[in-house]
Amino acid sequence: MVSQEYVQKMETRQNYRNLWHTDLLRAVQADTPYCCFAVFCSPCASYLLRKRALYNDMSRYVCCGGYMPCSGRCGESRCPEFCLGTEVVCCFGNSVASTRFMLQDEFNIQTTQCDNCIIGFMFCLNQIACIFSIVAMIVGSEEISEAAHILNLLSELVYCSVCACMQTQHKVEMDKRDGKFGPQPMAVPSVQVMSRIDQPYPSTVGYPPAQAQPAYGYPPTGAAPQGYPGAYPPPPAAYPPQGYPPAGYPK
Repeated sequence: MVSQEYVQKMETRQNYRNLWHTDLLRAVQADTPYCCFAVFCSPCASYLLRKRALYNDMSRYVCCGGYMPCSGRCGESRCPEFCLGTEVVCCFGNSVASTRFMLQDEFNIQTTQCDNCIIGFMFCLNQIACIFSIVAMIVGSEEISEAAHILNLLSELVYCSVCACMQTQHKVEMDKRDGKFGPQPMAVPSVQVMSRIDQPYPSTVGYPPAQAQPAYGYPPTGAAPQGYPGAYPPPPAAYPPQGYPPAGYPK
């Protein structure tokens, strides 16, 4: 029976807002060598990813990440490495899913609709192949048995490829977590450069002291502008000039 805590975690996971660094469709492009490694040595990749998700602290290991009824009851505290090795070999699908849930809970990562469709297609194909195998066993038809064999082969190929892409997705996300992509563009500024609006503004913040400069680009008094002969003309006399208006001008 599924525990209430597990149901609450699943409901909370639906409200996460962060996204994976790469989705399942682009996981092969994100790290092709690791995806090939995950295809041909899936249990090894799952073992390494789970250990890395635990920050290499195996004292924190719980079977299937604590998401299964048997979690915490398999002697993990005495021999965590052996229990993890058993998990990735005997319960490979659960080991991949558990690592995925751990990363989603740690970084508040949601599963996109595209990822849901790919994972759902993988599960549906497995179920259809299982149904065909049961029908072929009951009916004994050679045609149905051949169709079941083809569906089983196809479902295994899809299962291996999707699990490899999921493991690559997990690896890329942990590369981002561990800073292997360099500093993030939206890094939080250090405390030294943060200030509040009510703090006094310093007189100089990394700039040289202010010097008196002529306004609007005009040269100092008496200096001639470029291309102008001599200095500026003298300032005009007092206005109005003496003798203005001329004599005899009607007032």
